[in-house]
Amino acid sequence: MTASRTSIELAPLSVTIVTKNEEKRIRECIESVRWAEDILLIDDGSTDGTVPMAKLLGARVIAREGEKINEGKFRNWTLEKVRFDWVLKLDADERVTPELAEEIKQLLKMGPQYRGYAIPRQNYIGDYWVKFGGWYPARQLVLFNRQYFRWEEVEVHPRVFLDGPSGRLKHDIIHFSYRDFSHFFEKSNQQTTWEAQKWLKERRKIGPFLCARKMVDRFLKTYVLKQGFRDGFVGFAVAVFNGLYQFASYAKYWELLRREKKEEERRNSSDV
Repeated sequence: MTASRTSIELAPLSVTIVTKNEEKRIRECIESVRWAEDILLIDDGSTDGTVPMAKLLGARVIAREGEKINEGKFRNWTLEKVRFDWVLKLDADERVTPELAEEIKQLLKMGPQYRGYAIPRQNYIGDYWVKFGGWYPARQLVLFNRQYFRWEEVEVHPRVFLDGPSGRLKHDIIHFSYRDFSHFFEKSNQQTTWEAQKWLKERRKIGPFLCARKMVDRFLKTYVLKQGFRDGFVGFAVAVFNGLYQFASYAKYWELLRREKKEEERRNSSDV
């Protein structure tokens, strides 16, 4: 008994959830992790009932500081606000299944063997679970000891860095990725804008022919190699938009470069 209590004390869990106007989804998200010792909701100026609902369910709530300039920096900042070293990162559109909750509890009781764990996710478009095209199991390293973990500080799709080996958990997070295809398009539009901004900072070397090759490559990998065709029309649509993501990012990057060049020419002409 004493050894078991000591293990629990050594590995309590903090859960982080970033929100903005998530009143309709936040209850189910928090309910799925109410067994955790610390639930921290970082709110980005919600104007609906997100914050009162979260507080009613026992979550701590803090406001995000400033504008979201860099996704990686912001994620690292959230880790400074949690109470415990072991952290589970969730989004408001995600749910921890009862089976996963029990798996995490047992892991923390026994003492984690690794410094981080990748968890499989069931990703949905509407009520359709996308099982192929690389969408499942689509494991992400979202359970980790923050002392050995950080995100790459870039605007979009930051990579994770763990100082030490990682393990895998068996059970799933449910991820209601997109409400419908319109929501899919909206999020893709925002993400390609961030991607183009990241490329501009990196001065990425990419032209129309390389872009076209990458478009075709992404489509074929998703639809053929990763068997997206087994998801029927949804799988085809996902593969198409994987290719279009590359094209949209390049088009926006080209536009940013052109705008930058014009601004430089304007400054040079005004100096003459």
